[in-house]
Amino acid sequence: GVEVGPQPQGVARADVLDKMRKIVKHGLDFVQLFNEGQEFPPCTIEVYKIMEKVDYPRNKNGEIIAIIHPKLQDQDWQPLKNGDPLFLTLDGEVIPYQGNCTVYPTFINEAAYYEKKQAFVKTEKIKLTAKHLRLSVS
Repeated sequence: GVEVGPQPQGVARADVLDKMRKIVKHGLDFVQLFNEGQEFPPCTIEVYKIMEKVDYPRNKNGEIIAIIHPKLQDQDWQPLKNGDPLFLTLDGEVIPYQGNCTVYPTFINEAAYYEKKQAFVKTEKIKLTAKHLRLSVS
């Protein structure tokens, strides 16, 4: 599956649709070349591995007491380091990120995840290496 976004529910954005078309085209081109016998050399790619889902700060009644900090909003896939602003309380207090490594948040402040108690997802950037790939003809 391919998920391209972020994009609010019920909204059709031309830029996101264009990205989706490009990634689907690349996928179909790969399948065609593979089926034609094209050999693909080994490669290394960077990917983002989910570490954990992070909830909003809440009070003892389970009510949200802070929102995503403006400096984090719309910064999906950008590095988040220890001490960077994370949340902003309704009283104006900044709650910083406290972590021992740089993470890459995604799905930041997505409306569809409020009910799932998810402010964002922490990911780590890792490298995957693929061996060469070719069609095996029997």
